[in-house]
Amino acid sequence: MTLVTAPKKPVRHAPAEPPDTPRTLGGTRRSRAQQRAGWLLSAPFLALFGTFMAFPVLATLAMSFSDFGLRDVTDPLGADFVGLSNYTRLFGDETFRTALLNTGVFVVAGVPLTVGAGLVAAVLLDRGVDRMRTFFRVGFYAPVVTSIVAVAVVWRFVLDPADGPIASLAAEAGLTAPDFLGSDALALPSLIAMGVWRNMGTAMVLFLAGLQAVPTEVREAARIDGAGAWAEFRRITVPLLRPTLLYAAVMTTIGFLNVFEEPFVMTGGGPDNSTLTVSLLMYEEGFGYFRMGTASAMAYVLFTVVLAVTVLQLRLLKDNTR
Repeated sequence: MTLVTAPKKPVRHAPAEPPDTPRTLGGTRRSRAQQRAGWLLSAPFLALFGTFMAFPVLATLAMSFSDFGLRDVTDPLGADFVGLSNYTRLFGDETFRTALLNTGVFVVAGVPLTVGAGLVAAVLLDRGVDRMRTFFRVGFYAPVVTSIVAVAVVWRFVLDPADGPIASLAAEAGLTAPDFLGSDALALPSLIAMGVWRNMGTAMVLFLAGLQAVPTEVREAARIDGAGAWAEFRRITVPLLRPTLLYAAVMTTIGFLNVFEEPFVMTGGGPDNSTLTVSLLMYEEGFGYFRMGTASAMAYVLFTVVLAVTVLQLRLLKDNTR
């Protein structure tokens, strides 16, 4: 009897990895050359960023834990380490608490007014104004790019209790105009009004861009369903503008938390510290009295507040943008 055996299957060996070809080696060299070229082209920016951004930020952090002052300019390493003394002293300082409270009032009152005024102006220019639309856009945005010195001259004239236009209108009515910038109760609201007028143009531009992105078909469908102008604005326009509202609110808040120019040129923080802000007090401490350690601590307290408020806004408002 003849046994038939099955043919053996040929053993397959894994193909050997091909050696590096000249093309592969050339590609590797080319990739390394591109990386070197990228770092070389980035070197000027990195040098400027490290010199004028990263190093000052780290140096300020180090100074906030020291008593760095005028005597330490020639020998920065000679400043004494004081730990958290600058920070603890700040919150025990009544002037700093006043500045922090004034800054908070500026933000709480100024941000909603600025965003609201910018939104109203954008809606009017997008739908309500047919002629000279570009003229009005330029007019609303002009204060944003105008020098703070020129703005201060205009507002000082407007608020002048003797010769300003408000004083003239009050005199016509047989009334006496108040001293807006000389009153403890009216100085801060006057600066808030000035800040709103000066910054609403930025919010207006943002909202105009957002309104142009709202689909026309959605508006037309709402009108066909019988929605009025207010219902269309509240149920169609505002929900679609929520990402723009978030961005405008965050950026305006950051700007108002750092408010400096308005009180600096208009009141100098007076009267009786009623318009003193954290940024202005930090400037006075650092460049007026040259207590750089205390000023640096103020800077990082303000940075922490800005970061916390921004994160809070993003968490509260971001859920409504989805």
